Amino acid sequence: MITILISPQDIYTGPLILVNRQHPCRLQEEKLPLLPVQQGSSIQLCAKATLALQKLLQYIGAQQDIAAVSGWRSLVEQQQIWRQSLDDSGLEFTQQYVALPGCSEHQTGWAIDLGYDHGVIDFIRPAFPHSGICQTFREQAAAFGFIERYPQGKEAVTGIAYEPWHFRYIGVPHAAILVERGFTLEEYVAFLRQYPYGEESLVWQKAGSSYEISFLEIKRPCTVHLPEHCQISGNNVDGMIVTVERGICCG
Repeated sequence: MITILISPQDIYTGPLILVNRQHPCRLQEEKLPLLPVQQGSSIQLCAKATLALQKLLQYIGAQQDIAAVSGWRSLVEQQQIWRQSLDDSGLEFTQQYVALPGCSEHQTGWAIDLGYDHGVIDFIRPAFPHSGICQTFREQAAAFGFIERYPQGKEAVTGIAYEPWHFRYIGVPHAAILVERGFTLEEYVAFLRQYPYGEESLVWQKAGSSYEISFLEIKRPCTVHLPEHCQISGNNVDGMIVTVERGICCG
């Protein structure tokens, strides 16, 4: 076991943070560990997401067919995109497809818009069809920690229109669990609250690996004892999500 000090500020960082209109992004831009998604590219993601995306594209052989359209954005850039969309397309369209400045997943460094690279790509709504190499990407995404963040039929939950091009890194095994259960990130974060750390865990097993996932509510600075081989992430709402990999299972 290891002992760490967790403060309320820690709930605003990590790949499992929930960012939407109700829960704005509270990250410090200058401290984000960003990496370009491709050599020489100006499009960046947090390092873990960049490496996972590169592995996924290489695994399916899509480096030449799928283009990164938009990754991390500063608050200033999100404000510019919002204003430009208002001018070009009006309020109704903008509210559907552009997150309110301060409430955009792109500000976290964990979200990426992708487009099928077949010529001109629409920056706001890039084509990413449910066929061909794009569908292959979609089907393999969870194994590399990515989810389709704004699925069709969940608009009332996410507050954003269906966006088949917008993917979000939340890590392994969370992406696979979310997809299996048909959750959005909003629903998954709420679901995990029924597994309080130290009392009960969500156990997930697949492909020889076993994971235990639980929720740790944080109201004030506190000292917590955690297994050595665990990962923790804030949820940007009220606590931390603790993920422990127990290694090879025999199921």
